[in-house]
Amino acid sequence: MKARAVIADDEPLMREQLRARLAEAWPELEIAAEARNGVEAVERIAAERPDVAFLDIRMPGMTGIEAAREIATLEHVPEIVFVTAYDQYAVGAFEQGAIDYVLKPAERERLAVTVQRIQRRLKERHVDPAVLQQTLAQLAAKLEPASRLKWIQASVGTQIQMIPVEEVLFFISDEKYTRVQTAQQEALIRKPIKELIAELDPAQFWQIHRSTLINARAIAGVTRDERGRQLVSIKGRSEKLEVSRSYAHLFKGM
Repeated sequence: MKARAVIADDEPLMREQLRARLAEAWPELEIAAEARNGVEAVERIAAERPDVAFLDIRMPGMTGIEAAREIATLEHVPEIVFVTAYDQYAVGAFEQGAIDYVLKPAERERLAVTVQRIQRRLKERHVDPAVLQQTLAQLAAKLEPASRLKWIQASVGTQIQMIPVEEVLFFISDEKYTRVQTAQQEALIRKPIKELIAELDPAQFWQIHRSTLINARAIAGVTRDERGRQLVSIKGRSEKLEVSRSYAHLFKGM
């Protein structure tokens, strides 16, 4: 079945992977455009009028759900498929007739099921914007309790890996990337610290510097150097992370 689609995800490698998987599961599908964020997704879909929109749930500036709500107001409304790294607990929120989903990283078997569902709906050629808006509102409400980030989608060399948040020892940002350090490996993401703070559990991940978040469970100890600066030691690591004065209260008395 021939159709056209737009893919929206802020990670280029994840867009490439989904494009490749779709080529296997749906050879007749044409990828009309790609978008790097929710705003671009709305613009591309308005211009291209695709049959299907694959939207990453977490995108900077405008989330996938927010973008879908904008898309539902367009003259031409495509079928919506959310691409998500939410865990299985949250996936129950997607089990609704008007919306489908694909878990990251996209697996062939699950994507094939999604393709079959979308193809059946496209034969009917009818998307009710009012029903879609209602479904999106319900979806947003259901996801709110499970909105804490459970997985980190990170680049390791030329590959994308899904890293469980609980395995991360610390995050350190520079101007362009954020380093994700686990006991086994180092990876990179483009998400800045200020976005991670909003998505991570504050009881588990503490900000100790404007560019540093640490997993409280990974703290081995805190010492002071000759200049009086507090330095955090991480379990299994030789390096020590500086605590800025703004966050010194976290270790008061140490």
